[in-house]
Amino acid sequence: MDLWRLQIFCRVVELRSFSRAAKAVYLSQPTVSSHIKDLENHFDCKLVDRLGREVIPTKTGSLLYGYATKIIALKQEAENALAEFQGKIKGRLTIGGSTIPAGYILPPLLGRFKEDYPEVVVTLVQGDTEKIIGDTLEGNVELGIVGAKAREAQLVQKKIIDDQMFLTVPRSHKWATKPNVAMNELIREPFIMREMGSGTRKSIEQVLYKSGYSLGALNIVAEMGSTEAVRQGIKAGMGISIMSECAVAEELTIGSLKKVKIKDLTFKRAFYLTFHRHRTQSPLCRTFIKFLNRQTDTKKTYAKSKIVH
Repeated sequence: MDLWRLQIFCRVVELRSFSRAAKAVYLSQPTVSSHIKDLENHFDCKLVDRLGREVIPTKTGSLLYGYATKIIALKQEAENALAEFQGKIKGRLTIGGSTIPAGYILPPLLGRFKEDYPEVVVTLVQGDTEKIIGDTLEGNVELGIVGAKAREAQLVQKKIIDDQMFLTVPRSHKWATKPNVAMNELIREPFIMREMGSGTRKSIEQVLYKSGYSLGALNIVAEMGSTEAVRQGIKAGMGISIMSECAVAEELTIGSLKKVKIKDLTFKRAFYLTFHRHRTQSPLCRTFIKFLNRQTDTKKTYAKSKIVH
């Protein structure tokens, strides 16, 4: 069983496509297909099924994927440990981020991390909060950054960044020029909600619950699987939604979307650095956590200085 073939197999499963996996590993699509076929011959079973344009693992393929990610992670851990022993910070780090951190917070941080440690390769896995928590539990990622608290006792979470969410409407909406609206007005408006498992959805639910409301009180016309889909839905006039300010910063600047406060309700949340309590962190993972702490501490100090002045 070849380790390189396992890595290719994992990319096929994660990207659900032979062509996208081929681009990710810099091979031709026929070569990727050949490697998967060789694995299937080795295990004498079918590992993936083609369903239209999508590739999904069979039950056997899902079983192999679980072991393959652990094998690859262990191999990387060994390489990172030896590099650290020789005084080098290099290797591959796989981290997870829920929608907002992966789309808006982590990319600039990872850019600065690469400037400090150019020999490090970072893989960023994106998913909703539940997926990233699950990946952290399973060891598919060394750490995750998510927008909700986890219930699992095996996980350690540290708040690193605060986030503010607002009711977001298109500029043509009747509320676009209003500073705030009442909750009894909001419940009559078409509302776009994130999918089950989303940290944004959980945060909205918690704020409403504390104020005596439930998600069921909202006039939900659609549930979307990503922040981008919600944003486009608002622009298209499908409905309005409560979104993180950083996710719509560009639209707020140019005026295509407007933020509106809801009377007596404040939608604040935090993003949490999340890792497994009982798994030994790789040297590279520890280096990234220290870097992240420095970056977020700098932001907090800057914010406090602005308040003082």
